[in-house]
Amino acid sequence: MESADGRRLVLVQSDTPVLFARQRATHRGLHYARTGRYVSPLPPLRAQEARSVAEFAVPGSEAWTARWAAHAEDALRNSPNGPLHEGEWNLPGALHRWFMDVNWPKLLAHDPDRGHLTWFGYGDPDEDARDLLPLRALSHPEAPRVKAYRRQYREGVLPPVLTWWVSGLHSPVVLDGHDRLTAALAEGGRPRLLILSRKVDEDWVARCAALPVEQYEKTVASAEGPLAPVHIAEAGRRLADALRQLADSPELTRAWPLPGGAAAWEAAVAEHVPGWSPDADR
Repeated sequence: MESADGRRLVLVQSDTPVLFARQRATHRGLHYARTGRYVSPLPPLRAQEARSVAEFAVPGSEAWTARWAAHAEDALRNSPNGPLHEGEWNLPGALHRWFMDVNWPKLLAHDPDRGHLTWFGYGDPDEDARDLLPLRALSHPEAPRVKAYRRQYREGVLPPVLTWWVSGLHSPVVLDGHDRLTAALAEGGRPRLLILSRKVDEDWVARCAALPVEQYEKTVASAEGPLAPVHIAEAGRRLADALRQLADSPELTRAWPLPGGAAAWEAAVAEHVPGWSPDADR
């Protein structure tokens, strides 16, 4: 990611701009334009790989998710055009609290190359409230590759879609698995996701963990009677979930200053997405 004054952003892959964005002055969303030049940093998946991992662990289980996360991490670290840079990274399964069921069908019905993402929906078109941004146009649901993935979805072995949390967009973007995303949605389902993000600072996690740990300790101290073990066990599960969510929280995405600043951004827009002129002042 690179940024310039005026809330201007550009996602560059191997020196090629693949996504331009400009946040609105009211902080209610952003306008974006895809250039059509994005390529996945991961090699194509073979059907046998999907079935092999499904034989290793039950699809959707923690072990299955961890196996695919390890596959994605290895591929990203060996890719010349992925988003990794120095520092620690997380690659957990999707944080379900982020995605709303009502927004999934909108991706197939409304995914323009030049569009708008609403963050809060105040007076914005309903179709602009989407929780995921593909980096290339989605294929037709009847495209041959999508049909093959639809078969995998029906078999229950479809690999997860790899996404990357970009804080400047306030949205994950699809790094790999655009056709798998289409396949799951075309079958009336929801894709399983992996979300790549920078790892949050351990001191921040420790500060945020203080309150749930205190609540757990109070529950343990006040638990009495025959149901005390049940209450303590439930409080322990809540604490574990809270700590896991904190550890998996995405850190802010790092963006480098765009050489040449706003003028360079405007020139790149004119070259790669001519005619795109977002109204970012409202």
